[in-house]
Amino acid sequence: MSCGEPHETDCAEVLDHLYEYLDREMPDGDRAKFEQHFDECSPCLEKYGLEQAVKKLVKRCCGHDDVPTGLRSKVMGRIELIRSGQAVPEQPVVDPAQVPRESAPLRARGDAGGDAGHLA
Repeated sequence: MSCGEPHETDCAEVLDHLYEYLDREMPDGDRAKFEQHFDECSPCLEKYGLEQAVKKLVKRCCGHDDVPTGLRSKVMGRIELIRSGQAVPEQPVVDPAQVPRESAPLRARGDAGGDAGHLA
């Protein structure tokens, strides 16, 4: 995405590192460049606002769930593989057996054993 306007910091760079900005995982100098960019670029500011809202919503809705042991290191390992350009294995990050039962997807109504699709 680009707004088409010239900026000191390119829109693509800002969007590629948006979560580092949101998570305060970047040096102060880079944060200042991003803040200047947001002052100049309304499309990037809008994307920042949307991602910030999603992050808050996920934290509010899912912030109290227990995280399976080792998940963070597995996710960070995958991120490093992607950043380095290496192939990412086609395997789940989390063993389905470790997911709490209440977090599992709900079955479709038709699978519940009732007459959900039958009209009398």
